[in-house]
Amino acid sequence: MASKPKHKMPIADRAKQFMPFAALKGLPEALAAREKILVARITLSPEMADELDRKMHHLKKGQMASVIYFHQDEYIKITGLVARIDPTCRVLQIVNTKICFDDILDVNIV
Repeated sequence: MASKPKHKMPIADRAKQFMPFAALKGLPEALAAREKILVARITLSPEMADELDRKMHHLKKGQMASVIYFHQDEYIKITGLVARIDPTCRVLQIVNTKICFDDILDVNIV
């Protein structure tokens, strides 16, 4: 006996079968947040502050730079093009990230 051909499932519905399933939604984010190590802000010595000031004065818009800065209880390193240096507002912008001068620990021209 020949059976009737079954109707084909639409392609969009077939694709859903293979989509990843997250049984515990938000778990990866929660684990990443828990792994974060909180650190105290480092107070620059006068020598370190002078060196940072010298580096900041050599920095120009359009250069590639690597900046280590303090943000929300951790130090972050970002590397990218200098989009803006505003000495009046005391802000350095690397691509789309705005960094207050007071939060900067170190700057290196790449």
